[in-house]
Amino acid sequence: MNTAKQTVVACCQLAPKIGDLTFNRTLTERAIRSAALQGAHVVVLPELVQSGYLFADHREALSLSETPEGPTLQRWGALARELNIVVVGGFCERLAGNELANSAAMIDAQGLRAVYRKAHLWDAEREIFTAGTAAPPVVETVHGRIGMLICYDLEFPEWVRLPALAGADLLCAPVNWPDGPRPLTERPAEVVRVQANASVNRMFVAACDRHGHERGVSWVQGSVIVDADGYPLAGPAEQGGEQILLATLNLAEARNKRISERNDLHRDRRPSLYG
Repeated sequence: MNTAKQTVVACCQLAPKIGDLTFNRTLTERAIRSAALQGAHVVVLPELVQSGYLFADHREALSLSETPEGPTLQRWGALARELNIVVVGGFCERLAGNELANSAAMIDAQGLRAVYRKAHLWDAEREIFTAGTAAPPVVETVHGRIGMLICYDLEFPEWVRLPALAGADLLCAPVNWPDGPRPLTERPAEVVRVQANASVNRMFVAACDRHGHERGVSWVQGSVIVDADGYPLAGPAEQGGEQILLATLNLAEARNKRISERNDLHRDRRPSLYG
């Protein structure tokens, strides 16, 4: 934890261009620098921000993929060292044998701390990516214990519980939420699920969505930073578009799982009953 016990988290809601790797690197660098200039210690970027999302096929995705040693993560690493921040962002990861993963990297001043591969693939992602099998990582950073997962993973409470039980203070989730119909008075269900996950785990959650249009798909633009009680501290921004959402968190609050004088969310669990 930082000495002030206050951690500023930023979600950078951006519109990458599919297939334009140079544009996307410049876009993310500008956003990371802007967030750091505004005081951010942890910067979260959208899912697959390095490449774009709606690939025509596996061949196109492969042509846009990078390894963790590639130029995008190298640039994020240089920025993390220069600015002394944590960067969490999504990229199309090239694996052995031309396989691909929908991945997220966590990078700080020490370098690449973890790569997570999305375990729950959404819709046509199954035709492109190999699903990950490793649990969401939790990394001890100078700014707190940070976990990460990706988008559709948030819809599986058992999966979200794993980083919570592993001690995550903050869960960072790069997402691409396709927009869909909902009642005019309701906030997106994706945002509600983030709030619920934060509340039932007493864990801060920063979900970074994207904006814009890509090959006929528009996005929820629902980036949100939620406190350990499940209430939004920043976002979702009503007007959408490019946003840098900022929230100042006392991550130590996530280590207190008590919700009443006699109840503790972790100690009250009864796994033997859950099958």
